[in-house]
Amino acid sequence: MFRSITGRPGPSGFGSASTAEQVTHDIDGSNLTAIVTGGASGIGLETARVLAMRNVHVIIAARNMEAANEAKQCILNDNKNACVDVEKLDLSSIRSVKTFTDNFKALDLPLNILINNAGIMFCPFQLSEDGVEMQFATNHLGHFYLTNLLLDKMKETAKSSGIEGRIVNLSSVAHICPYKGGIRFQKINKKNSYQNKLAYAQSKLANILHANELSRRLQEEGANITVNSVHPGLIMTPLMRHSALLMRIFRAFTCILWKNVPQGAATTCYVALHPSLKGVTGKYYYDCNEYKPSKLARDEALAKNLWDFSNNLVNASLKT
Repeated sequence: MFRSITGRPGPSGFGSASTAEQVTHDIDGSNLTAIVTGGASGIGLETARVLAMRNVHVIIAARNMEAANEAKQCILNDNKNACVDVEKLDLSSIRSVKTFTDNFKALDLPLNILINNAGIMFCPFQLSEDGVEMQFATNHLGHFYLTNLLLDKMKETAKSSGIEGRIVNLSSVAHICPYKGGIRFQKINKKNSYQNKLAYAQSKLANILHANELSRRLQEEGANITVNSVHPGLIMTPLMRHSALLMRIFRAFTCILWKNVPQGAATTCYVALHPSLKGVTGKYYYDCNEYKPSKLARDEALAKNLWDFSNNLVNASLKT
């Protein structure tokens, strides 16, 4: 907490005050290709901008194509040599995830980095088109399916290039306070007991559990791909549109803990690009330093159960 308040660097040499540009200084991402979900706004846009600045070919995956194209133009205005493409992706829709991956594979590009950044927060209860609670569907299930569909491409790229692949799941410190037990497997879609903040925390816990279980599986395979999760920090972005007033009040009392957008994108960019993290996998990062997540987030049995549960949800959606 002290380091977060003061901005004092941790063991990595970076801290809460570090920006995405600073943590990637002198890193050349030439010959790398990255997908950034939710790259049209907020820290996703800053992540895409900084990766492009470091010569990474960036694909912005976004639901709103008008915003995505505006984001691309913004990056190009800042850096005329940037290589940026946009593709439509609605993570709440299993069908859209499949279409996105088909379109990406048709481009015949390598894939070195996958940043599962997109998300929604504290929204009223609703079900996705596949009949899954919206925060769980968008924040976890869509990314779970997206990652699975892109894994073979990432393995091929890592093998042919000799360059380690990296997957980054954006979680949140909110993962520490989900529903009792962590994941409501039997009540995932129950409206009468839905609480938007607990549901958000549940989805953020799922992001860490997903990263940890995928990391374990890839290590067993001997795949040259790492998987880590990050907490970007407290940042006022469009993600908070469902609770803007509450967040402004909260921010007034916790102002010293809040970051600006360049600082909020720092941990993502650090984990995605920094050479010091070569071979590091299954970890949780905050302020560009490794931290221990909650006990539930470290529960291997819960992670395995979530993996199977998510697969069953995806398969059920594909049959409808």
